[in-house]
Amino acid sequence: MLHLLRHAHAGDPEKWTGPDEKRPLSKRGLRQAERLAAFLADHGVQVDLLLTSPKLRASQTADSVAEALSLKPRIDERLAGSLDIARIDGLIRDADVTNVMLVGHDPDFSSLLAELCGAQALAMRKGALATLDVPRPIRPGEASLRWLVPPDLLGPD
Repeated sequence: MLHLLRHAHAGDPEKWTGPDEKRPLSKRGLRQAERLAAFLADHGVQVDLLLTSPKLRASQTADSVAEALSLKPRIDERLAGSLDIARIDGLIRDADVTNVMLVGHDPDFSSLLAELCGAQALAMRKGALATLDVPRPIRPGEASLRWLVPPDLLGPD
């Protein structure tokens, strides 16, 4: 099982004056991350390993989810850069576990989700979670989308 979690809301990047990697979650994003964490715990979602981008907004999202699932998130620099199926396959192969959650960014996650499912487009909003059955080795169009949970499904911001 592969879980793709796009970091929660982090405000307007155009208004942020610091380095991009230090942009934190907004109050809205913190609420989104907490609601998603509670949803995952309430539904008994099993994750063996949670890998997160080192960018602050992603690691903050990962921290909320990890706490709810009794995990310790692990930072993986590969999630901060551009992603493709080969890189995702490498992340999962290196993890050597059954259920992996990756916390990262767009536009990569939306593009990957669409490519994995063989769809023309699938959008992952900030704070969205996609859960997929992915046969190994990973190939385009061979994943089955089990869940695509948008943040507004879990409550108002």
